Amino acid sequence: MMKIQHNVRDRRKRSLMKVRELIKLIKMVLGCGSVAQAILSRGLFGGIITINVGFAMAVVMAIYVTGGVSGGHINPAVSFAMCLFGRMKWYKFPFYVGAQFLGAFAGAATLFGIYYDGLMSFAGGKLLIVGENATAHIFATYPAPYLSLTNAFADQVVATMFLLMIVFAIFDSRNLGVPRGLEPVVIGLLIIVISSSLGLNSGCAMNPARDLSPRLFTALAGWGFEVFTAGNNFWWIPVVGPLVGAVIGGLIYVLVIEIHHPDLDPDFETEQSEDKTDKYELSVIM
Repeated sequence: MMKIQHNVRDRRKRSLMKVRELIKLIKMVLGCGSVAQAILSRGLFGGIITINVGFAMAVVMAIYVTGGVSGGHINPAVSFAMCLFGRMKWYKFPFYVGAQFLGAFAGAATLFGIYYDGLMSFAGGKLLIVGENATAHIFATYPAPYLSLTNAFADQVVATMFLLMIVFAIFDSRNLGVPRGLEPVVIGLLIIVISSSLGLNSGCAMNPARDLSPRLFTALAGWGFEVFTAGNNFWWIPVVGPLVGAVIGGLIYVLVIEIHHPDLDPDFETEQSEDKTDKYELSVIM
């Protein structure tokens, strides 16, 4: 009997990993696809507005497709904060993160295949990292020419800090909250706000998997490993910065808002604690 239960748990873990890979693939293809369309058409079929809205709606659609099964996780920084602050069990973390990175890599590969001819014709068959014909930033984020590493790190920390503070608020049933089923829409609006206000410096990645996996794919697909040295070795900023920002954002919300909620009656508190995991595990972002 124990063996059967163990096998069932293993199958469930594998199934959830596949679902989370699908989430990230959907988000990468549709989100980065909005960037590809704008760049490869040289602005004719898109711009900053379509990119910001396209990425946000890609996240919304990915959550609606898979949220009921997997919780819709696509960001290691958010998953890390959820575990750290007791919203999610730690044993799930490696499975979530592994699926997030694999799904992002698969999404980048899929998008590359879809736009292969466009990429080849854009710069005469060259896959460039910098310059007016650069295409590497379709897949990963790169800093503006004026941006220092210190400023870039602060940029990612602050952007992800706001992200986590608001995500915690969205899923806090003791705050104003969001009606069940509308959380993905509000998260989409959140992405639009953050990317529209904090996207200038480096594209507002806020997500280690969304940036590192596609960057690795581009290194292997023809852009070369200069994708890791470009921008004064910028590559680690969208990996480490969001993790730090997620912890700070979660801590601020807990200390400033959550611990000041009025005490609830025991029956209601018990009911809320029983639903807490499911409610908080539907949490995603770019």
